[in-house]
Amino acid sequence: MGRQTTEMLKGTLEGIVLAILASQPAYGYEITTRLRDEGFEDIVEGTVYALLLRIEQRGLVDVEKVPSEKGPPRKVYSLNAQGREQLDEFWGTWSFLTERIAKLHAALTEGEN
Repeated sequence: MGRQTTEMLKGTLEGIVLAILASQPAYGYEITTRLRDEGFEDIVEGTVYALLLRIEQRGLVDVEKVPSEKGPPRKVYSLNAQGREQLDEFWGTWSFLTERIAKLHAALTEGEN
């Protein structure tokens, strides 16, 4: 991933993780794996775990500790009502930005021809 992609991803990763949790509860490694499966190969677990801690502290997720076959219990995160509101806001903002950027890109590209 290039620097620009990394910087843009930093601004959207919270919304992406909330969207993953909206589909089903998951623990950190599962989220990281899902992100990688979706094409975000360079995502590291540490980034995801730091984000999960922040969204937990902000009250956007509920956390349940479940026994693990290996090691300590896992923290399973599920989206709560406040997290769903945040996700709805993210999608609204995403739609706003993508529409404006596409319009700007079309206008600038048209001006080049």
